[in-house]
Amino acid sequence: MDEIKDLLAQSGIPQFYVKLGLGILCSFLLTFYTIPTVVKISRRKNLMDEPGARSSHLRKIPNLGGISIFYSLAVCASIFAFELFDLYKFLFASLVILLYIGVMDDIVVMRAYKKLFAQIIVTSLMVIGSDVRIRSFFGLFGVYELNYFFSVAISIFTFIVLINAFNLIDGIDGLAGGYSILCSAMFGISYYRLGEYNYPLVVLSGVIIGSVIGFLYFNLSNYRHNKIFMGDTGSMILGFLLAFTAICFIDIFIDKQLPEVPRYYLQSAPAIAMAILILPIIDTLNVFLIRIISGRSPLVADKNHIHHSLLMLGLTHRRSTVYILLYYLFIVSVAYFFRHINVNLLLLVIIVLGFVGAYLPKVVLLLRKPV
Repeated sequence: MDEIKDLLAQSGIPQFYVKLGLGILCSFLLTFYTIPTVVKISRRKNLMDEPGARSSHLRKIPNLGGISIFYSLAVCASIFAFELFDLYKFLFASLVILLYIGVMDDIVVMRAYKKLFAQIIVTSLMVIGSDVRIRSFFGLFGVYELNYFFSVAISIFTFIVLINAFNLIDGIDGLAGGYSILCSAMFGISYYRLGEYNYPLVVLSGVIIGSVIGFLYFNLSNYRHNKIFMGDTGSMILGFLLAFTAICFIDIFIDKQLPEVPRYYLQSAPAIAMAILILPIIDTLNVFLIRIISGRSPLVADKNHIHHSLLMLGLTHRRSTVYILLYYLFIVSVAYFFRHINVNLLLLVIIVLGFVGAYLPKVVLLLRKPV
C-alpha cells in the first residue's frame, strides 16, 4: 500500500481521485457482471416477482437485483471508503441485516411488523451505536439544538421513513435507481465542495452511483430474459444509505468544536437535504393522506403514487421516470438558489412544489376526460 501511495505521489495524481474513479468503475463492473448470474438462478428457482393488482408489469420478473447492488457496495465501499467503516462501526452490520431482511421479503414476503422491527434494530445501531443522528433543526419550527433523547427518536424515525418511502417509489422501471443516482450525485458534489475531510462520503456516493448504473442496464433492458428488479433488498439498502448520507450532510453544518474538523454553517441545511429527498417523502405523504381521507388503512397498497398517475396518462415507464426526475431536479435547483432565505420559508416552498408535482399529472388526467 505504501508503494502505491508513493507511486501516486510521484505521478502527481491525488489519491482521492484514484479512489473515486476506481470505486465507481469497480462497483459498476461488480454489479454488471453478477446480475446475469442472479437472473439465471432466479429463473431456475422461480424466484420472481408475480404481477399483482398494483403492479405495473405484466410478466414474472426476477426481483433479487438488490443482492448484486449490496455485493458491489459492500466490496467497493469497504475498500475505497474504508474510513467510513472505521468511523461508523455499525454501518456494515446494518447493511448485512438489511440484506437478510430484504432477501427474505423478496422470496417469502415477510410480515410488516417483522420488517419494521428489523428496521428499528438497524437504525438504532446507526443512531445510538454509531452516533449518526440529527442534532439540530437549525431554527426549523423555531427549534435549534435537540436534546439527546429527542435527537435519537427523530433520527430513528427519519431513517425508517426514508427506508420505506424509497421502497414505495420503486414501482416503475428506472425510477428508484435513477433517483438514487441523482441523490447520490447531489450529496457527493456537496461533500466534495465542503473539503477533503468529507472525501470518504464522496467516494461512497460514487460507489452507489456506479453500482446502480450497472443495475439500470438490466432494469431498463428491452429483453425480457435480461430484465430484473432491485426488489425490497435493493430499495431498502439504497434508502438506508441515502438517509445516512442526508443526516451526515446536515451534521456537517454543526460546529462540534473539534480542532481537526472544519467549520461550516448553512441554516437551510435540513431544507436542502429534504429537497434532495423530496420525491419519496412527498409521494409517501400524499398516498397516506389519500388513503386516510378515503377511510382506508394508510398501509393498504393502491395505485395513487405519482408514477401511477403518469402511466394513466399513457406515458411509458422510461418517460414517466424522466419527467419525474426532471421535475424534482427543478425543486432541488429552486432550493439551492434560495438556500440563504429563512429555513422555514424555504421548507414551505419545497413542500408546496413537491405537492404541485404530485397532483399535476392528476389535473392533466382530469382535463383530458370528456365532460
